[in-house]
Amino acid sequence: MPDSPRSPTESPETDEQLSVSTPSPPVKPKSPERARPRTTKLSRRRRLVWLAVLLVVGLGIYFVWSRTKTTQSPSSTTKKGKGGAGGAPVPVVAAKSHTGDIGVYFTGLGSVTPIYTVTVKSRVDGELMSVNYKEGDLVRQGDLLAQIDPRPFEVQLTQAQGQLIKDQATLDNARIDLKRYQTLVSQQAIPEQQFATQQATVTQDEGIVKTDQGTIDSANLNITYSHITAPITGRIGLRLVDPGNIVHATDTNGLLVITQIQPISVIFTIAEDQLPIVVQKMNAGQRLTVDAYSRDMTTKIASGTLTTLDNEIDPTTGTLRLRATFDNQDNALFPNQFVNARLLVQEKHGVTLVPTAAIQRNSQATYVYVVKPDSTVTVRQITVGTTEGDNSEVTSGLTPGEVVVMTGVDKLQEGTKVNAQIPSANAPANRSANPSPAAPKKGAKAPKKAR
Repeated sequence: MPDSPRSPTESPETDEQLSVSTPSPPVKPKSPERARPRTTKLSRRRRLVWLAVLLVVGLGIYFVWSRTKTTQSPSSTTKKGKGGAGGAPVPVVAAKSHTGDIGVYFTGLGSVTPIYTVTVKSRVDGELMSVNYKEGDLVRQGDLLAQIDPRPFEVQLTQAQGQLIKDQATLDNARIDLKRYQTLVSQQAIPEQQFATQQATVTQDEGIVKTDQGTIDSANLNITYSHITAPITGRIGLRLVDPGNIVHATDTNGLLVITQIQPISVIFTIAEDQLPIVVQKMNAGQRLTVDAYSRDMTTKIASGTLTTLDNEIDPTTGTLRLRATFDNQDNALFPNQFVNARLLVQEKHGVTLVPTAAIQRNSQATYVYVVKPDSTVTVRQITVGTTEGDNSEVTSGLTPGEVVVMTGVDKLQEGTKVNAQIPSANAPANRSANPSPAAPKKGAKAPKKAR
């Protein structure tokens, strides 16, 4: 019999058996087993890199924040101080403007130059017998300094004197013969030619005698030159020739050098723009004072007067040389010493003066911080005149007696409350500027002392 068709109830059973019996394909791994460790290493490196980046960014943010906080702290303090009661007063050092005198100076570089400097040389040839000075001695004009052997010149003097005696005798005899011939000529006993010849002989003998006298004077002069004396008053330098050497009048080097130090001069320069007022003062007969200061302009060495001006301006530098004379009784100035010369051309009396440190400047104005009676500061524009040393002249904008701030201005602005101290008085600028602390209430803790 033919097979009967399958019933519907049997088909699911067959399908299930087929699905169970059919083997599933093997699952292929996504990556080989060796790649897993590499993936782990890469992920760790990425984490470390990101951590490093985050750390750097965090440090940068902290650095910027700290800088911003530091920069803003002074301004915040100033803002608190501006309110007065909102913050503590800013401590500053102040000074009072006062009335005084100030000078107008022209300053120039200069050097100490002796008025006279002499190199003493020998005028005769001979042996240097003795030296009668010590190096560095202060000698007077005419003092005996050295002696050259005078004996050769004394011998020449003796010879010249002997020759003079001989020639003087010949001259006397010729004059006697001339008188005799004069009598005989008047009697026409001898020819006139003989009388004229005798006159010429007398004149010739007179010339010989005068020559002998010149030889004597020359020998005496050489003896004088063998005693070397000081031509000026001054200080002797180092000895150039020792005793026992043969010196000559033609030697290029001298025996010693004498430099005058009392008085002494300073030659300095000023700009040609400053010349007219100096010439005007000198033409009016005024004596201008010149002060010599040390190289660093901190020590005043000596004071003198302006003596003369040079006759031409140096075209390369645009300056003129001036000479000032100093007594130098204390020998404070030394030849060729470098100094700063300050020429006083005008002195102002009864002007308002403030310390130069109190003057502030910007691109628009010159100003000072003035401490008001309520211990607050205000900005005051001023006009500055002459500045001399630590003081400056204020021509407008300030009156004597006002208190100005010298140090601590970097923390100030208009209306800032301050605690001003005046160093010279060693006291506060005013009572309101440094109020006394209030007594603590009963039961309240005393404030701690600031360290």
